[in-house]
Amino acid sequence: MRKFWRFLFWAAVVIGGVTGLARLVAIRWWKIPEDDPVLQASIAPTLRGGDLVLLWRATSPRYGDLVLCPEPEAPQRVVVARILGEQGDDVAIRESNVVLNGKQSQTEHACDSFEVNDPNQGSEVEQQCQVEALAGHSHMRGSTAGHKVGPQPLDIEVPGGQVYLISDNRLFPYDSRDFGPVERSSCTETVVFRIVSRDGYFDQKNRFTFIQ
Repeated sequence: MRKFWRFLFWAAVVIGGVTGLARLVAIRWWKIPEDDPVLQASIAPTLRGGDLVLLWRATSPRYGDLVLCPEPEAPQRVVVARILGEQGDDVAIRESNVVLNGKQSQTEHACDSFEVNDPNQGSEVEQQCQVEALAGHSHMRGSTAGHKVGPQPLDIEVPGGQVYLISDNRLFPYDSRDFGPVERSSCTETVVFRIVSRDGYFDQKNRFTFIQ
């Protein structure tokens, strides 16, 4: 029995040490704020305020990754958006659709519609969900379809050393259209996994899910 307890003790020490080292250099878990309606609207339908997610920081984020960055004009706030363009890329945005270096994103199929709070009006808005594919990367997006007023169209060439960020929610974005391209070096963490949703462990559909 003494050997068994000694084994458990050292197993706990090793696991704790590995976890602690990983948190120092590679990962951290983070709860998405629930008091920022602009951020909450922009990350739908992929995530929601109150979700507990895992952030990866051992390697540099790449095109299509959902990243966490400080807002350039207000570093105390964070942005959660996708890398759409890098240095020298030509980026165009037309309502729900994006065009990267002349190639337009494709809508693969629909996903479940969802409701989100309009951060400007405070009212519930129902949106269509679609799966978007571009340059070998697929993910969900909130569509502008059925809504008369949406973000203005944009065309830009991404400056050197910077990345262009775009929100998954194309109707209520909080991204580079608000504050411009951001320094690549400021975006060091990628959202890779949702541990549990804001509704807790028993929300089976949204727990233990990889973020595309």
